[in-house]
Amino acid sequence: MSTGDGTRPAKQLPHLVFGGELKALDKVEFADAAVPDIAGIYPSYGDAYPAWKAVAQKTVDNARMRYFIVHLHRLLDPELRARRPVRDTLAREWPISPSSGSVVLTASGC
Repeated sequence: MSTGDGTRPAKQLPHLVFGGELKALDKVEFADAAVPDIAGIYPSYGDAYPAWKAVAQKTVDNARMRYFIVHLHRLLDPELRARRPVRDTLAREWPISPSSGSVVLTASGC
């Protein structure tokens, strides 16, 4: 499919930015998982990152608040998952960086 000017549109790589208050600082378990703060779904990592940064900076005074970037395109594309397993899933406990106290899910080529 082309855009009319002979170029192909960029592949959609949706990313979810969400967060909430954690029960403890040493693992990713939300205090109230039924009420996540969803900042939005963005068409690329480049669009998701500034949104993540903005919401994370608003809650910098609360050490238990964490925001994450989830690579939805990896969960939605079975071919991509077969070639490269999804490392960062919601079911896994992510290590929290002791230096920043933050978790950012990143991937090369996104």
